[in-house]
Amino acid sequence: MLSRTTVRLSLLFAVSFFFAHSSLAQSKLRFEITFPAALSDGKPLDGHILLGISTNQSTEPRFQLKEEEAESAQFFGLDVDAWKPGTPAIVDSTTLGYPIVSLAQLPAGDYYVQAVLNVYETFHRSDGHTVKLPPDMGEGQQWFLKPGNLLNKALFVHLDPQSSTPVRITLAEKIAPIEPPKDTKYIKHIRIQSKLLSAFWGRPMSLGATVLLPQGFDDHPSAHYPVLVHQGHFEYDWDFFLEQPPSTTHAQGEELQYLQYANRFYQDWTSGRLPRMLLVSIQHANPYYDDSYAVNSANVGPYGDAITQELIPEVEKRFRGIGQPWARALEGGSTGGWEAAASQIFYPDFFNGAYAYCPDPIDFRAYQLVNIYENKNAFWEQGPFGVVPRGEMRTSIGEILAVMEPTVRREEVMGTHGRSTEQFGIWQAVFSPVGDDGYPAPIWNPATGVIDPKVAAYWREHYDLRYITERDIAALGPKLVGKLHFAVGDMDTWYLNNAVHLMQNFLDSPENPFRIADFEYSPGKPHCYMGGGDISNTQSHGTVYQRIMPALARRMTQTAPAGADMSWKY
Repeated sequence: MLSRTTVRLSLLFAVSFFFAHSSLAQSKLRFEITFPAALSDGKPLDGHILLGISTNQSTEPRFQLKEEEAESAQFFGLDVDAWKPGTPAIVDSTTLGYPIVSLAQLPAGDYYVQAVLNVYETFHRSDGHTVKLPPDMGEGQQWFLKPGNLLNKALFVHLDPQSSTPVRITLAEKIAPIEPPKDTKYIKHIRIQSKLLSAFWGRPMSLGATVLLPQGFDDHPSAHYPVLVHQGHFEYDWDFFLEQPPSTTHAQGEELQYLQYANRFYQDWTSGRLPRMLLVSIQHANPYYDDSYAVNSANVGPYGDAITQELIPEVEKRFRGIGQPWARALEGGSTGGWEAAASQIFYPDFFNGAYAYCPDPIDFRAYQLVNIYENKNAFWEQGPFGVVPRGEMRTSIGEILAVMEPTVRREEVMGTHGRSTEQFGIWQAVFSPVGDDGYPAPIWNPATGVIDPKVAAYWREHYDLRYITERDIAALGPKLVGKLHFAVGDMDTWYLNNAVHLMQNFLDSPENPFRIADFEYSPGKPHCYMGGGDISNTQSHGTVYQRIMPALARRMTQTAPAGADMSWKY
């Protein structure tokens, strides 16, 4: 029997859906999308079509899908299975859209229109499930840039919901492969085939790393180095490390600030003023996202083990790493902040410190603004009479930029079954058990927002970092003393500061006898605050390293065993 709350929420959704589709019967507009046989060697394709409609001609529509609802172009999403060349795929008023729900709501007018097919591959996983997912093709799971995806040149057309003449689109182009980055004196790239991941996914899977070598690496061939691992989103290179720093004479604003950071870091790195370490940026894009969250997962695979057992040892072997736990540390912001903290907690004997900046939710009682254990619904705060949309994104002065329901719907438009390759999709893929259909079990119903308490309980036991730390404090505490460092702005754009406070509430409480972590908050600072006054993840990376590397070098020296290799201190 349904509870009164469930009935209210279901009714609310039904009423909202009715008003959103009130003109459905009158709409005749539809799109017929095809592709030529030459682009698939005549074979059918699986995948997901994203149809973009925009009034902005400054860029192609494919680049205009935004989380900020008021700034986004209009998109519709459609799954296609065994889609044959020349056979139309139909987008009409029944196709789910974002920001508006239905094509029936689109005002008549002139628009730029573009469709992209995100091509799926069939994976036969070792757990017995067969799933269709978008493989990473070297671009970091960016569907609008993915090599092999099909698209059309943007069309300028007049659209009229009353017109019964179909708008025909041919996906006549294929996105070209990406040329891999080249090695330089300081920056090196490696890629390995992972036995662990290949076994899980049922086909070859690889891991990569971009390594920034310390000053004097070639001149000191007998020296060995500690490793500082940067966790985070997909990166081609150490973009801020400008080996030929350009002139700042004509730069202004953010460009000038960026170049000043980059020039300063380059000078400090190449002069030897910074401790000599290997800076390692991990590349672990996968079929669900541009990175794996660096843990073992029922849906994504054993990335935690693959990184610690295969990739990092290979980096240390190739580039003369010391290869001991005392000489390894982690840092990262946002996604990378969660990964840095999780890697340290799940592999406490492998790493010797983690700096976690503005981490993704480390306590699921503050999964942004959702308490997945106590809230019944992720989209709405339900009272006896009123219903309030739950915020999802804000400015540093509290202005709401997005709320939960459209944000989740946006990801459904980008890919069903958790295949959006976006934020809620990857959290669900990493944290959830496998569903009956082989895809991640949903944490909530994507149409109504109703939370599944069984899935939430699984999340808590396996990936709630605060809960796990408290649950296992007797074993973890002695291994984590002094290793965790958190920094976050107290007006984080995605409310991530709330979970950090909850973590501190436990770690600083009498129930925890171990001095595990320190915390830094900055009032009014948004995402991604990285401590020490820096607020920009992109522009401040250099100053972050200048701040934490000396502290890490001191900790490594103090905790190194007797007779440890100190050849990196030349």
